[in-house]
Amino acid sequence: MSLPEIFKDRLSLPVIAAPMFLVSGPELVINCCKSGVVGSFPALNQRSSDGYEQWLQEVQAALTEEDAPFAVNLIVHKTNPRLAADIALTVKYKVPIVITSLGAAKDVVDAVHSYGGLVFHDVTNVRFAKKALEAGVDGLIAVCAGAGGHAGTYNPFAFISELKQLTDKTIIASGCISNGDSILAARACGADFAYVGTRFIAAKESLASQPYKDMLLEKTAADIVYTPKISGVHANFLKPSVDAAGIDLDNTPTPAMDAEHELSGEAKAWKDVWSAGQGVGAIASYETVAEIVDKFKNEYTQAFQRLSEFK
Repeated sequence: MSLPEIFKDRLSLPVIAAPMFLVSGPELVINCCKSGVVGSFPALNQRSSDGYEQWLQEVQAALTEEDAPFAVNLIVHKTNPRLAADIALTVKYKVPIVITSLGAAKDVVDAVHSYGGLVFHDVTNVRFAKKALEAGVDGLIAVCAGAGGHAGTYNPFAFISELKQLTDKTIIASGCISNGDSILAARACGADFAYVGTRFIAAKESLASQPYKDMLLEKTAADIVYTPKISGVHANFLKPSVDAAGIDLDNTPTPAMDAEHELSGEAKAWKDVWSAGQGVGAIASYETVAEIVDKFKNEYTQAFQRLSEFK
């Protein structure tokens, strides 16, 4: 499919920097957009709706029509007490792209469509994809095996092939995308965008703590554990951070998903137990967003040239 008009002449690569809880903030978003990739942040990264509004003002003041558009992630779950207030602010500031997670609701989609915004929805299987399409979303984020944060178990080749049979809307591939080679691979297997998270955690502009960034550089895919016992939903985490938090996964009951609890400063999930995807092994240095995107572009071009030799 052709990309939505909002992206025309504004991208240097078909990349969306994923919204990461307690990691993505205005500085990361702004620098992503100015480097030609979509930057995003979760509304819940601010402790209040007033704080969310301040971030929207900061991001919009820094960006121009020549920069890539930005996105905000909304948790559409009954335990999110801020959803209504945050949707109202999203509409007020006409956020260009809204990424919805943990629930596809038609009223949320309609609210974003009321001012011409786009809605992309996280899905981990075909059943959730069908529900999202029924709600009228503009695109599906195929959260595949190995993705950081909440993730599915499907191989991207299988999952994206099935999604393309369901719709001609935008499809975004998520899972282990940490270099330009994998960005091109995502496009080659049928996705319109690559969704990159873990690689940007180590960016100098991210909100992640230095010990968190240090661990990313030290660990590989073998250090990632997939479990529902941290947040109540299956997600990928750095096993050493799970151990450091004193959590015995073999003897820990699975909690109920509770977005309100995750808003509290006492929550261990995400704050003390650090998320990452299986693409962590590709991270070898601390870099700025601009340096990361430049490296992506070089790798993407080189990978394309290698493949062109076989046409």
